[in-house]
Amino acid sequence: MLTPLILNPMYKQPRSVQVVIFAGGGSARKYLLLRRIASHGGFWQSVTGSLELGESPEQAAVREVQEETGIEASIGSLIDLRLKNVFKIAPEWLNKYAPGTVYNEEVCFALKASEIVVRLDSREHDEYQWAGYDESMRLLFWESSKRAFAATNRIENQADDEA
Repeated sequence: MLTPLILNPMYKQPRSVQVVIFAGGGSARKYLLLRRIASHGGFWQSVTGSLELGESPEQAAVREVQEETGIEASIGSLIDLRLKNVFKIAPEWLNKYAPGTVYNEEVCFALKASEIVVRLDSREHDEYQWAGYDESMRLLFWESSKRAFAATNRIENQADDEA
């Protein structure tokens, strides 16, 4: 069961977004991976972040993409993956949430972009790479990330087949 929305700015909301950014199509398609700084786990992931008070998932996705990569997106450019991941918050992060909050709900989007040089937020990530699907799936740490990448890959492969 999800924790009710906490309207206390002292705590992070147990609602977040994930945005899988990809470039190109077909066998040349590449996915953007960001590596968290060592003090935050040092693992590979996509763009993620918590909703701020009063923010919709779409607004949070656009904001997080810009903050974490420098890529300008719009709500209209987001692809709704129709995927919500619900997962237990890692024990080391529980103190950022209201007491009793255990689960987070993550709304997943994809975004088609150009394979460009990314501007990282050094407080969160220390490296990035554009990788093919198989390599991305091998590097990703979280199962929730793998589900979002798989959903993005399915949608884009369907579009390629229809073209």
